[in-house]
Amino acid sequence: MTERVAARRPLGGRSEEADEAEQQAALPQTPTIKDVARAAGVSVTTVSHVFNETRPVAPETQRRVKAAIDQLGYHPSNLARALKGEPTGTVGMLVTSSTNPFFAEVISGVEERCFERGYSLILCNTGDDRQRLNAQLKTLLQKRIDGLVVMTTNADLRFFEDLRRYRGLHLVAIDTEEMEEVPVVNDDSARGGALAARHLLARGFRRIAVLAGPKAHPRALRRLAGFRQALEEAGFPLDPALRYCTEMTLAGGDRATRKLLGEQGRRPEAIFCMNDLAAIGALHVLSEQGLEVPRDISLIGYDDIEMAAYCRPPLTTLRQPTREIGETAAERLIGLVEGAEVPLSSIALPPQLIERKSVGYGPAWEG
Repeated sequence: MTERVAARRPLGGRSEEADEAEQQAALPQTPTIKDVARAAGVSVTTVSHVFNETRPVAPETQRRVKAAIDQLGYHPSNLARALKGEPTGTVGMLVTSSTNPFFAEVISGVEERCFERGYSLILCNTGDDRQRLNAQLKTLLQKRIDGLVVMTTNADLRFFEDLRRYRGLHLVAIDTEEMEEVPVVNDDSARGGALAARHLLARGFRRIAVLAGPKAHPRALRRLAGFRQALEEAGFPLDPALRYCTEMTLAGGDRATRKLLGEQGRRPEAIFCMNDLAAIGALHVLSEQGLEVPRDISLIGYDDIEMAAYCRPPLTTLRQPTREIGETAAERLIGLVEGAEVPLSSIALPPQLIERKSVGYGPAWEG
C-alpha cells in the first residue's frame, strides 16, 4: 500500500510549496549567456565572441550584444573561467578570527584593495584549529581562487611548504615568520617592543612585568626580543620572574594579571602587554582589585585597536599600520596573480607609539 502524505497547509489555505515557489520567483535571477543572446536576437556563440573578442563581429551586432549585457548585468561564471584555466578574479583569506579587532582592521585593508582592483574576497576563519584550517583551505581551493592571503597563528612553515605543491596558487602571508619565495607583510615588532621599553624607562619605571603572549607566536617573540634588548642596553635587564606567557586575548590578559598579582610580593611598577586585548583584560583585573591606572601601576599595550582609545583610562599603545598591512598584502598578491614584478622579500612596516593616559611616572623619574 502506498502511503500518501498531505502537505501541511497554513490557516489561510496556501501550501508551503506555493509559498516557497512565490519566494523563489521573487528572488533576483542571475542572467545567463542565453538570456543575453535572446535579448540581443543573436546566437550564444555570437555573444561569446563579442564578450571574449575571439572573432570579428559586425559593429551593429556588437552594439546590440553590449547593450543587452549592460541591461541584464551579465557576468561570465567564475566556475566556467576556472574550468578553462582562466583567472577567476577571486582571492581567499585565512584568518584566525575575524572578530579580533586587529584582524578585522587588516581584513578591511585587504578587502578594500581587492575591491579597488576588481577582485572578490572569500574570508575563512580557522579558529586556531589545525583541522579547521585544513578544511577551510580545501574549500577555498575548490572555489578555484587565484591567490591566498594567510593570517592565522596555526599556519606553520610546513603548512606553507605544503601549499607550494598547488601550482598556480599565489601566496602572501601576514603576521608570521619570514619565508623564502613567499612575500610576508608584518609590522616591525622588534622595533615596537623597543619603543615600549624606552617609553617606560624614560618615565622612570624599572620594575616592569611583561604579558609575553604564547611561546610560539612569532610576532610576540619579536616584540619581547626588542623590549628585552632595549632594557638591557639601558642597564635594566628584564627580570624572568616578571615574564608571564599567556594567550593574546581578553581572558588571557585577565588570567595572567591575576597570577602576576598573586605571586609577586612587591607588585611591578608597569606592565607591557603584547596586544591591546591582553592589556584590556589586565586593566579589568587591576580595577577590580582596587588598583588605579596609572597611579598605582602603569599599562601599555600593542596594536591600537579602536577600543583602546575608549578604555578608562585610555590605553597607551603601539599602533600597527593595520590597514596598510592589509592593503600591502593584497597589492602584492594581485601583482603576483597578474604576473607583475613583485618582490618576494618580507616587509616590516614601522609601528608608532601612541601616548594616552595609562602610563604615568615611576619612582626613578627625574622630571
